[in-house]
Amino acid sequence: MTDNRQPLLTVDHLVVTYGHIQALHGVSLQVAAGEAVAILGANGAGKSTLIRALVGWVIPAAGRVVYAGRDITHAPSWERTRLGLAVVPEGGRVFRDLSVEENLRLGAYLETNPARVAERMDYVYRLFPVLKERRRQIARTLSGGEQQMLAIGRAVMRGPQLLLVDEVSMGLAPLLVDAVFDALQQLKEEGVALLIVEQNAYETLRVVDRGYVLENGRIVLAGTASELRENPRVQMAYLGGG
Repeated sequence: MTDNRQPLLTVDHLVVTYGHIQALHGVSLQVAAGEAVAILGANGAGKSTLIRALVGWVIPAAGRVVYAGRDITHAPSWERTRLGLAVVPEGGRVFRDLSVEENLRLGAYLETNPARVAERMDYVYRLFPVLKERRRQIARTLSGGEQQMLAIGRAVMRGPQLLLVDEVSMGLAPLLVDAVFDALQQLKEEGVALLIVEQNAYETLRVVDRGYVLENGRIVLAGTASELRENPRVQMAYLGGG
């Protein structure tokens, strides 16, 4: 860690295999409460595999995942959600035949207090005013950017301590990418910890405190956002510079 905040998430020498193929090779990282951390890497680096392991969609072959002081390495996804971990999966994966508001309400399915659900709904609508305008619209009729906003909003409805964000900018127009990352910045400022898995290093390093670079299933670089921006290897591979 680079500060005195307690780690909310600790990943310790995580190994994930698919059959005979090893996708993650002893990955270790930490995210503090209220901190925003990036995982940068190209396609095939193992970023989405890491997210799947953290959410509980795949079980690691070795290593540990500790969240809020609890070992959740083998915990089911629903238990991780109950503990305050939420995910915005790659591609959003909204419920396409339901309305915007129905999608959001499903995000709060573990919350039994109607007032808290309403409070979170209001917060999401402030975060993404276009969703309020389209709250009765069927999700499949939204633009790609609006569906991505809805996916973030649905995750926020869970009231997470830690939000895992997988390739949020994929396929979006630049203006919408800015809007989505501005929303992530706002969530960070309100105390939500973020782990942002992205190829778009420029936008991601604008929001995060620290980052890791993942290549071929291994962490090859780590540093503050400014250190990574200034690193020639990062500039060449991810920032389009020499």
